[in-house]
Amino acid sequence: MSYLRAAALSELEEDTPKRVELDGVPVSLVRTEGEVFAINDICSHANVSLSEGEVEDCSIECWLHGSSFDLRTGKPNGLPATRPVPVYPVKIEGDDVLVSVTQES
Repeated sequence: MSYLRAAALSELEEDTPKRVELDGVPVSLVRTEGEVFAINDICSHANVSLSEGEVEDCSIECWLHGSSFDLRTGKPNGLPATRPVPVYPVKIEGDDVLVSVTQES
């Protein structure tokens, strides 16, 4: 599994998604509840950016129709989305946030 530098940890504000692109993959980085999560930035329901949504209770909400996805698993928390979005492994090295988009979990 190869990791790419996605951002500096110091750049990530608590509960504020940050969109990055890694090897052509749109990723939303979220720092919340003492952890950093990486989830595919495209909502499985409406093909819009999740990083424009709000974060609450370790979930990110799509701003368009209100679908919410668990940041740990990518599974939808309710309708209208029924399909999960990919989540990616994250590791922190110093101030670097590293993400692997080569193997989805």
